Amino acid sequence: MKVIYTERTQILASRIAGILGVPLGEVKRSRFPDGELYLRAPDLDSDMVIISSLVDPESFIELLLLLDTCQGKKITLVIPYMGYARQDRQFSEGEPISIRAIASALGRGVFRVLTVNIHEPSVLKYFGVPAENLTIAGAVGEYIAGQSINQPIILAPDAGARTFAEDVAAAHGWDCDHLEKTRISGEEVIIKPKKIDVFGRNVVIVDDIISTGGTLSTAAMMLADQGALDIRAACVHGIFSGGGYARLIRAGFSEIASSDTIECGSSMISSAPAIAGALMR
Repeated sequence: MKVIYTERTQILASRIAGILGVPLGEVKRSRFPDGELYLRAPDLDSDMVIISSLVDPESFIELLLLLDTCQGKKITLVIPYMGYARQDRQFSEGEPISIRAIASALGRGVFRVLTVNIHEPSVLKYFGVPAENLTIAGAVGEYIAGQSINQPIILAPDAGARTFAEDVAAAHGWDCDHLEKTRISGEEVIIKPKKIDVFGRNVVIVDDIISTGGTLSTAAMMLADQGALDIRAACVHGIFSGGGYARLIRAGFSEIASSDTIECGSSMISSAPAIAGALMR
């Protein structure tokens, strides 16, 4: 077995290869004069693992080229962050089901696919090959436990994320709840936990993805008004688009932690052990 990777996933790939005790393959990259990408991955193994988070269009093109390079090998494709997964149905007439288009293109010639906390697991069917969605809720919980926070309340930003929050809290016996919006008038909305009072408590809001951080920022300011002592956030995929990270800090979050599915400065949590464990099965 040998591990190779796209450019934006090299740190995670290195960690996975280290846990597995297998070689980390070399991928040589350059540009043609017109800007097109050139790749070369020498010394391939008969059993290849490709690690690639689809964080931007360039990563998708790079992954397609790597898949073609490994044609004829037994390929396990690991997509820690699956871009386009949130466009999983037609919301308006004339729209593509983007994840169907992307997944069907990537599944050709692949032995199996692994993803991490994909937004909607049912879309795995579009790969057309065996596919498994891993969760690192436990790793998020372990990270929070390591921060020495006194009896934190784990909050999901909405009811849909409640299961993930419960999985984060479960091993540690922490209180868990989800946030609800209550409309007071045509212009006024209150966001607060469904059941638990946050007064005098430390709060950690957890979710699979933080994108712009707009909803979480509003929630943090309201939780502070409700008497929360300390407010933090933790997620699997930290996108932080449109100044999302800075927006959260301005809103009063004392810390924002994400995982290495998208490599950035807030990547304090590693998905490598979960991925390596699945690869060994």
